[in-house]
Amino acid sequence: MNRKEIRPFNFEVRAEQDDEHGRFLTGQPIVYNERTNLGWYDEIIDEDALAETDLRDVRFLINHNTDMIPLARSRNNNANSTMQMEVVPNVGMAIRVDLDTENNADARALYSAVERGDISGMSFMFTVDSDSWEDLESDHPTRHIRKIDKVFEV
Repeated sequence: MNRKEIRPFNFEVRAEQDDEHGRFLTGQPIVYNERTNLGWYDEIIDEDALAETDLRDVRFLINHNTDMIPLARSRNNNANSTMQMEVVPNVGMAIRVDLDTENNADARALYSAVERGDISGMSFMFTVDSDSWEDLESDHPTRHIRKIDKVFEV
């Protein structure tokens, strides 16, 4: 079995509100073709990496704490899910997370932190099915993620 990995991205996450969804967050936890410095190497998620990914059950958690109750969840990305995911060609994955800020203090605190601008990015937990490396002989090689096997949470 592949090891679970976590990747942060500093792309815009927004706190929004409307009559249909109440208070919700939108953002991009997965971004294609962006070079990310992970310390001793760079990583790029290729454009087709999500083409065959298992997205049947994805939870929305704070700080990847798998022991906490999810603030939202997507099951088969159906209309009843509290998180909607969209794989956008040439872009990556976009999500909308409907938060129960009235009954859930964690959801209320997260919404407030995003609204104030204290939280500026998203991340995701996943396993890799296929990758490749370039410049392995250098001090800072590049890993290309070709296929993501499963996304567990964002």
